[in-house]
Amino acid sequence: MKPTIRALLAGTAMAFAAGSASAETLRLLTWGGYAPEDVIAKFEEEYPDIDVEVTLSNNEEMIAKLRATGGTGFDLAQPSHDRVYAAQLEYNIYKPLDLSKINTDAMTPNLLDGVKANTTIEGEVYSVPHQWGTSGVMANMAEAPDVTGWNDLCDEKYAGRTSMRLRRTILLGTAFGMGKDPFALYSDPEAYQQMLDEVTEKLIACKSVIKTYWSGGDDLSALMLSGEVVVSETWDSTAFKLYGENPDIVFVPPETGALAWIDTFTIPRGGEADDAAYKWINFVLRPEITKMMSASTGAIAAVPNGIDLMPDDKKAAISAGFDQEDLDNLKFFANIPPGIEDMEGLALERIKAAN
Repeated sequence: MKPTIRALLAGTAMAFAAGSASAETLRLLTWGGYAPEDVIAKFEEEYPDIDVEVTLSNNEEMIAKLRATGGTGFDLAQPSHDRVYAAQLEYNIYKPLDLSKINTDAMTPNLLDGVKANTTIEGEVYSVPHQWGTSGVMANMAEAPDVTGWNDLCDEKYAGRTSMRLRRTILLGTAFGMGKDPFALYSDPEAYQQMLDEVTEKLIACKSVIKTYWSGGDDLSALMLSGEVVVSETWDSTAFKLYGENPDIVFVPPETGALAWIDTFTIPRGGEADDAAYKWINFVLRPEITKMMSASTGAIAAVPNGIDLMPDDKKAAISAGFDQEDLDNLKFFANIPPGIEDMEGLALERIKAAN
């Protein structure tokens, strides 16, 4: 009888283990469009023991959520490359990556090297690239054919027909438009504050020109397609999507250089499904999945020939907006030192509160 009992107990244990495995959940903390339903369905079909749970967020909220929980509650996060280093130093919310579990050969070498350099702490790498894009200006060329950059957002000739988002990107873009290099001032808080004061005053004066401040891609798209707004600060991906509906609406890389970001794969310190997270990373780097992902996000995958893997309408929009000189002139966001975001937050509050 004892061997039979042992066999039954072993079988029960195996069944319990299998049941536990089938219940594993991969909790993603990511941007809108970065976990489309068709991609999730294919992943769960290939890995039936993993369920994907998605929480949509942005850079500020990702840091806030993970800071509040000590890095628990999520298994894979996607902060931008410049938002990892300081957050990790201050809050210890991420864990080092095991690069041997990631197909880094599938990534664009210079983007991989750049993200690794930005997110290496004491010899440990905390992030690798996923998708990249830029922020700049979008214009309806039928209505505003002379737009070239950040300063056009506050030009009186477009009064009541321009828009922007009151986040740190517009502070940086306005600074570049004023002939300053905010990234070069990161190491000098006093000089950075002086620059912020000048930028703040300009953006307060600009309020009489602005039609409205957008908060998300959907409301910006509605403003542009309706013609209420003809010039706006934007993510390039939003402009690329609108180009397919109205080819007069194009992305305009500012003459000072479009601000370039790279969204990453980063594993929270309290993540409980590391193997599932690595499987997701490798899965979405596959060319056929990259096409689906870029169709959803409008952004460019950090893989060789990422532009070629985008839908045809997005490739046409990129060609309409960028030439090689624009690509060579990109200004990649620099790592944010501790304290800088607090200074920027106060500047944005001053702008919001001003009459």
